[in-house]
Amino acid sequence: MSANTAIALGGNIGDSHTIISGAIDALAQTPGIEVLSKSSLYRTKAVGPPQPDYLNGCALLQVEMIPELLLEILLKIENNFGRTRNERWGARTLDLDILLYSNRIIETSKLQIPHPRMRERAFVLVPLAEIAPDWIDPVSGLAIKELIKDVNCCDVRKEGK
Repeated sequence: MSANTAIALGGNIGDSHTIISGAIDALAQTPGIEVLSKSSLYRTKAVGPPQPDYLNGCALLQVEMIPELLLEILLKIENNFGRTRNERWGARTLDLDILLYSNRIIETSKLQIPHPRMRERAFVLVPLAEIAPDWIDPVSGLAIKELIKDVNCCDVRKEGK
């Protein structure tokens, strides 16, 4: 199964630039995954408990695997970069989320695609609109460039690096 996939990358512990770059390299070296493009990185305020700002971005992948296997690979990459899960929405070295998988809607106990909070998060929509503005969200039927009009993007700042 071949599918275009959009993922979100983020982190706020350690050298987030290096970690996110390393995660993209790890994806590119994974059989069955081709990194097609990546967005700029954006600094954003954290959601959840008090913690440092996040660095966020998105990447477009061509994958030759089912979404459940892609999720396993993303979780393994998170672990390889020191991800621990201590509290919901807590600080982390790396967060990798599947946002979109072709035009599929998937809802299982372990996986929801499109990402359930994607449409309300500027820190996802801004970098995603940079690399996939015309991708249609299969739930709302709207393009990413349309979804972004409904969120406040004032706290999403493009990084200089």
